[in-house]
Amino acid sequence: MRIAVDAMGGDHAPKAIVHGAVEAARASKGRFEVVLVGDRDQIETELQRHFNIKQLNISVEHAAETIEMHESPTTALRRKKNSSIGVAIQLHKEGKVDAVVSAGNTGAVMASSLLGLGRIKGVARPSIGSFLPTPEGVCLLIDVGANVDCKPQNLLQFAIMGSIFFGRLFDIEKPKVGLLSIGEEESKGNEVTIRTHQILKQNSHLNFIGNIEGRDIMQGIVDIAVCDGFVGNIILKFGESIFHTFSASLKEKIGKKIHSKIGALLLKSSFRLVKKNYDWEEYGGVPLLGINGVVIICHGKSSPKAILNAVLEAEKTVEAEVNTYIKRELEFSGE
Repeated sequence: MRIAVDAMGGDHAPKAIVHGAVEAARASKGRFEVVLVGDRDQIETELQRHFNIKQLNISVEHAAETIEMHESPTTALRRKKNSSIGVAIQLHKEGKVDAVVSAGNTGAVMASSLLGLGRIKGVARPSIGSFLPTPEGVCLLIDVGANVDCKPQNLLQFAIMGSIFFGRLFDIEKPKVGLLSIGEEESKGNEVTIRTHQILKQNSHLNFIGNIEGRDIMQGIVDIAVCDGFVGNIILKFGESIFHTFSASLKEKIGKKIHSKIGALLLKSSFRLVKKNYDWEEYGGVPLLGINGVVIICHGKSSPKAILNAVLEAEKTVEAEVNTYIKRELEFSGE
């Protein structure tokens, strides 16, 4: 297996991206090859900072241009034909790599993926999900920004694709699906939500448990929470701020009294476990579901740890044959 990593994409590229890719290569123990795509000179300079590189299964594919985070995706793709994300997607299209990982300009990654790889037959709109922590694992929130305005059929496809991805990744036969609304009753919500509820309820292939509210997402009530990208993106950004705010407040309170410091020391291992569970970097990234390929989209602020986990996520997604199952399900259900 070969996994391309957009070395120039992200707020901390190429240093953090190369570092994470190196750690992924070490963790793979030869299971896959990491192909770093971007400016060869910069990548090789970063590689020299790490030890025993020659023993790792890493190669470099040169790309002369970089799409910056602030650039217009369509304009940048048109002007920069040899961008790192464009070259990585082309490698995937030609079958030279099995997956692509990028923390770069999300719009450019999506546009390049759609243009270069196309959609799975039957998929109206590809979708992006994101993992949110629960007491016993994670919940997949889908969509989180790829589709701001949605029709009921779009939300149904998000539920199908999300259910397949989650089920294959975590070996769950029938993941629980909930529709995000303003109340549990079928009659609650806007017109799209009410109509979507009826469609999901009629789809026997999904383990649909009904409407859920915002407070239910991180309670572990469902495995997949379905919503449009407008609502999903707001929830995701709010969720990202919670742990940071809580941690900062906790540190401030602990630092004022000696007995608080002693108590914190005794609870250090417990704090570490909580931090790990609520740290988005533990999940790396998620695939752009619905395209003819495996493209993992990461946070722009991704650290080496996040990139490491995103590359491992790409490996799992390829091995789980998520796209094959999405094709079968959509063909079977007539979507």
